[in-house]
Amino acid sequence: MLAFKPGLVFCIRHITPEKFYIEACDDGSVDVLAIDRVSTEMTLTVRKDVPASAETRPICGLMGTIRLVAGMYLVVITKKRKVGDLLGHAVWKALDFDVISYKKTILHLTDNQMQDNKTFLSMINSMLHSDGFYFATDYDLTHTLQRLANTSPEFQEMSLLERADQRFVWNGHLLREFIAQPELHMFVFPVVHGFITVKSSCISGKVFEWSIISRRSCFRAGVRYYVRGIDSEGHAANYVETEQIVQYNGAKASFVQTRGSIPFYWSQRPNLRYKPKPQISKTVNHLDGFQRHFDSQIILYGRQVTLNLINQKGSEKPLELAFDKMVTNLGNGMIKYIAFDFHKECSHMRWHRLQILLDMVAEMQDDFGYFLVDADGKVLLNQEGTFRSNCMDCLDRTNVIQSLLARRSLQSQLQRMGVLHIGQRIEEQTDFEKMYKNAWADNADACAKQYAGTGALKTDFTRTGKRTHWGLLMDGWNSMIRYYKNNFSDGFRQDSIDLFLGNYVVDEADWTTPLQDPKDWKFLTLPIIMVVAFSMCIICLLMAGDTWTETLAYVLFWGTASAVTGGLILFYGRDFVDAPKLVQKEKLD
Repeated sequence: MLAFKPGLVFCIRHITPEKFYIEACDDGSVDVLAIDRVSTEMTLTVRKDVPASAETRPICGLMGTIRLVAGMYLVVITKKRKVGDLLGHAVWKALDFDVISYKKTILHLTDNQMQDNKTFLSMINSMLHSDGFYFATDYDLTHTLQRLANTSPEFQEMSLLERADQRFVWNGHLLREFIAQPELHMFVFPVVHGFITVKSSCISGKVFEWSIISRRSCFRAGVRYYVRGIDSEGHAANYVETEQIVQYNGAKASFVQTRGSIPFYWSQRPNLRYKPKPQISKTVNHLDGFQRHFDSQIILYGRQVTLNLINQKGSEKPLELAFDKMVTNLGNGMIKYIAFDFHKECSHMRWHRLQILLDMVAEMQDDFGYFLVDADGKVLLNQEGTFRSNCMDCLDRTNVIQSLLARRSLQSQLQRMGVLHIGQRIEEQTDFEKMYKNAWADNADACAKQYAGTGALKTDFTRTGKRTHWGLLMDGWNSMIRYYKNNFSDGFRQDSIDLFLGNYVVDEADWTTPLQDPKDWKFLTLPIIMVVAFSMCIICLLMAGDTWTETLAYVLFWGTASAVTGGLILFYGRDFVDAPKLVQKEKLD
């Protein structure tokens, strides 16, 4: 059972103050979803029961509902853009949203509750406008082509909501009321978060469709420094499944890769330092969560080759050693561990040395293969394993390697499908190569913005195939922006994600929320002292005393006061960063 036709337009008709009515404006169905704004009950009715006086607003879809301090809110998509047609199905990017209160007034709330409700609303709106929400009304975006090809007839009859891979359904919490009522499934669809591009390409007069789908997992979701490693269920932070799809003359091929945080218990909490030191937990059994993670990966994808791209010296070295040791201790022949010090190998602009890693894994990649189905729907090849890549953030270094592995697979696919002849190389196809590089760089930027708050680093190499001085300058700029956001705004971003995904649930009956968190005295006192001391130091330099010894004494005093308070601020760095207020403590440790 499929939910909708492509391009279906909804209308939301609501009458004050009793109900919302949601219907398909261009559909032959007479069913209308009625949501009682007082009892919050959702039922099916028919068009003739919609009051003629109801105000009508066009919408593009339902994200779901969420409970805040003021009560229930309806979250709808109000603007969308067509990304393209994936295997004949329209794929849309959600661009704008509306969050509509069931209640017409919030006068029943106290001043503190009104402020909390306003903050929660801003969190939801922040998450909705984080960019990267995609949906299809008649195609399952949560599954790879290979998973969809290996399903039962019963699976094919399920609604999109029932059969979706829950790892990638970002509006799952918002749809909890709909899930319990199967008759309402036709009004909703799963929304994925990440990146999707669909391109029509031509090589030697042969037109084919080429796509990238990056699906971010909503399990252990979060921002760069506040969510690292894995949880007790084995879910890794910043986990993304990336599928590259090719379609030519009815035949379809796909190549799947994954990325995810180093899969054991470690943290890297922001503390005002440019690069906080990673901390490996000493109080838990790492191997249990590590095994859960890889057991699930092997069930889903087959054999695993882990490409660990972090530094093999400095603060990252203990993580590399621990990862290597755990793979050895696990003793699972389905897991192959490869460490490649990306920064060391490619230092001094030696980016050609990435070929060392590609040559190292070439035989494994050929052994894994890719998924291929002919125009008649017959499966010719299955992908037997995946590369699981990681660096510290699973962003910049990871995306460079994934784009190179994907190109190597694409070369084989296009030759097998007859687009390229033997001896013809993708790199020689100037127009396609430019489009390919830009698409993968766009994928890098999207994943980086969602996790780290800025576009990706090293995208000049992904876009052009070489490292440039301008690219280095842009990396420096993005690194500064990341530093600011990671220290002074990521707590709010983490809270927004946790509220949106249901990791924190607002209780109307509870008159207190964690948002009312008074700052420690150090938060205001030390910065004021440091600013005053530094200002006095400058003033003493500009307005010299009667003797140089007097001036030197004043400068030393105020300079020392400024340095000491600056040192205290760094020492108590965690008290000065923007930390999450809603999230459970164990998620951060």
